[in-house]
Amino acid sequence: MAKQIKQIAIYGKGGIGKSTTTSNISAALAKDGYRVMQFGCDPKSDSTNTLRDGSYIPTVLDSLREGKAVKSSDVVFQGFSGVYCVEAGGPAPGVGCAGRGIITAVQLLKQQRVFEDLNLDIVIYDVLGDVVCGGFATPIREGIAQHVFTVSSADFMAIYAANNLFKGIHKYSNSGGALLGGIIANSINAPYSKSIIDDFAERTKTQVVEYVPRSVTVTQSELQGKTTIEAAPDSAQAAIYLSLARKIAAHTESKTPEPLELADLRAWAAKWADILLAMETGEIRDKAAAI
Repeated sequence: MAKQIKQIAIYGKGGIGKSTTTSNISAALAKDGYRVMQFGCDPKSDSTNTLRDGSYIPTVLDSLREGKAVKSSDVVFQGFSGVYCVEAGGPAPGVGCAGRGIITAVQLLKQQRVFEDLNLDIVIYDVLGDVVCGGFATPIREGIAQHVFTVSSADFMAIYAANNLFKGIHKYSNSGGALLGGIIANSINAPYSKSIIDDFAERTKTQVVEYVPRSVTVTQSELQGKTTIEAAPDSAQAAIYLSLARKIAAHTESKTPEPLELADLRAWAAKWADILLAMETGEIRDKAAAI
């Protein structure tokens, strides 16, 4: 029987810390002994650079545009602790759909049986989550990924993007699409941020997998071109990423979320706006009692 490769997609709004989180998960899993591939699906092609001392790698689409037959060795590179790195890439500026790079790259690696030949345990797709088009939905729609996680802060636009992702998962859930593993709550330092994320998770019938605080350790590590797992392995932040990675490796049961309709999402956000204003002015001392 062929080895079952665990395939995970991590989505999130641009700038939310999705690639930082994904790379630290990959690095932590590799240190734990897993054979891991990180598959960058953002046209900026910067998903894997902190796994490779800040260096960028040729993308699948750029290699194909050169007009030659592309072999796996042209687009698959190893990084920290042996993590295999791939960047799908995007079209030439102003031309085509960026999401097509994901489809093309996945097809190329499958045709060449790269996952099997590398004896991978886990493949993690790092996918831009605030662009709603067919290409970026590929890991969900085509059942390429088995489990989907979303990185979100307590900011409205990040939650809005997460809710849109939930709509996509809900749409494809009856046709073999990937299901939701949960929310990775990022940049959670203030208690009210945790309360907002927890409330959103409860209302959409999902769970928070891990709370990741904002930390200067992450910034310092990335300025060195490294993940926190590599640059600061004994830090509190690295311990959080390691905990998250182990939870994802052990995760087996994903579910269909229940996204909020836009009017309901706006009403929910307005309620939280009132609560935060009251907290700021001292009107509410116990925020939990106001929810």
